[in-house]
Amino acid sequence: MTTTSTGPRAGRREWTAFVVLMLPLLLVSMDVSVLYFAVPAISRELHPSSTQQLWIFDIYAFALAGLLITMGALGDRFGRRKLLLFGAAAFGAASVAAAYAQSAGMLIAARAVLGIGGATLMPSTMALVRNLFPEEKQRAKAIAIWSSAMAGGIALGSVLSGVMIEHFWWGSVFLINVPAMALLLVLVPLLVPEFKDPAPGAFDLPSVPLSMAAVLPVIYGLKKIAADNGIGLIPSLSIVAGLAIGAVFVRRQRTRRDAMISPELFRHRGFGPSIALNALAAFAMMGSAYFTTQYLQSVLGKGPLEAALWSLAPSVCVGIAGPAAAAAVQRGANRAYVIGAGFATAAIGYGILALAGTDALWTVLIGAAVLASGIVTVMSLVTDLAIGTVPPERAGSAAALLETGQEFGGAMGMAVLGSVGTAVYRGDVKDSLGAGPPAGALDQLRETLGAAVAMAGSLKGRAGEQLLDTAREAFTHGMRIACGAGAAALLAGAVLALAALRRVGPTGPTAAATPSTGGDGTAVDGEETADREAAPSH
Repeated sequence: MTTTSTGPRAGRREWTAFVVLMLPLLLVSMDVSVLYFAVPAISRELHPSSTQQLWIFDIYAFALAGLLITMGALGDRFGRRKLLLFGAAAFGAASVAAAYAQSAGMLIAARAVLGIGGATLMPSTMALVRNLFPEEKQRAKAIAIWSSAMAGGIALGSVLSGVMIEHFWWGSVFLINVPAMALLLVLVPLLVPEFKDPAPGAFDLPSVPLSMAAVLPVIYGLKKIAADNGIGLIPSLSIVAGLAIGAVFVRRQRTRRDAMISPELFRHRGFGPSIALNALAAFAMMGSAYFTTQYLQSVLGKGPLEAALWSLAPSVCVGIAGPAAAAAVQRGANRAYVIGAGFATAAIGYGILALAGTDALWTVLIGAAVLASGIVTVMSLVTDLAIGTVPPERAGSAAALLETGQEFGGAMGMAVLGSVGTAVYRGDVKDSLGAGPPAGALDQLRETLGAAVAMAGSLKGRAGEQLLDTAREAFTHGMRIACGAGAAALLAGAVLALAALRRVGPTGPTAAATPSTGGDGTAVDGEETADREAAPSH
């Protein structure tokens, strides 16, 4: 396939604006993991209950996931730059509030506002990248860098958290955001033009609570399954309720003239498959992180900061993989084959992880690096396809759907693969220890590897060593089985990419102007829609 360059080429101003837009991306990604090392200090000073501690972690992700669709639609209608600036101000103010929180409740509230701010920043930045780079090759390169930075930001957040906590108080992990957001508020109005739909129609306000009520119960249920290491009644009912409300939301979007999410987005060839493939990539990425972080700390016995530093090693490959994939497509490679190769590469990475024993640092690092390279290859190309194939005035909604799917995929990866690994771990521990420990102690040992490590530390001599060896062997066995399941899912993704995307052509204005046909053979996306370009204004 030969790609087609369409639209004017971006110059120095646009690339400078792109660098500025990378700031919120990095910070929102980092805030996913920035609390990893701050929890002990927060517990000492704010004395949160166990429930409050969970909410300090989870409220950010819940607010982010629940509002992505709404914020993407708002940006399309009222202006992406305007929404970005609002989000930056909210993110900066909430960061200060979180840093100086005097109680657990105040910190939870501040983290919720951080999530709301993050929900405005993520789709706005991605949609603005679409507008800054109308020429296909430049846009593909920019999105490849964007995807690599997002993946690297998650790993960087935990390291930065450890460094800051070692030298300052726990609130310092939030104050990192403030100067970056201040810089964003100054530079974005100077460098980034405003983009919005010139004919947006009425805003569908009832769809806002509907979309949140559809997304949040599913995310909660999946996170609950991952946290409990098994499927329970409450998370199952939560997921079913979310899916039922989601069906109502979809029906409303299909029947309203001014829908929050236009159903026509899914009539663009490649858009729907891109959402699914991106979710599968997130499934694999977060599923592997669930095991590798525990492996480095609880199996190899490394401290949190040392483990975080080791986890940065795969980021080197991540920085290369995305731009290399974009370059391959620019040179004429069929996008579907490159995406399929990315899934296959990631599956090989999972295969390498499945070879790990209880003392295999380099096996795990190499496997994680290969896996991350494949995942970023997939994410960069499907993101470019999803954003580039839709009309510019719908780019914000497209970005929001892409990122919401990513949140679902990541939560599913931790829930599904985590449950597989935990089931193997529990079975192995029970078989190995038999009726040795008291019933209560055995239940505690089977719960998590961390519980087993803590109990082993309280035992003296050979008994503690044997218990620790048993738990580590069981966890590693569970990790190997889960990685095998992850590899199978990724190979299925490679097949899906080839089947769904092989005939999808170039993206950009020309591609958007090419009508696709519905089931009755009528044109769905005519030139009138494509010509309704989102007009920039300064």
